[in-house]
Amino acid sequence: MSKPLKVDEVWLERIAGLLDDMEFGSLHIVVHEGQIVQMEKTERKRFENSPARIETGSRRTAARSADGNR
Repeated sequence: MSKPLKVDEVWLERIAGLLDDMEFGSLHIVVHEGQIVQMEKTERKRFENSPARIETGSRRTAARSADGNR
């Protein structure tokens, strides 16, 4: 028979603190014999897709020509 989960104010504050600034992700709570023993936070960072700068080789080629290196 399983023991009932014991969650006091301290654990509620810890959980709220971990979730407070999370925008995307998950919080994994590990329970052993009715007590929280571990929490694992996985956060995801999302970035807007913007067109990547494509550098042409012309500047590099010009710099090499000026130095005399090829």
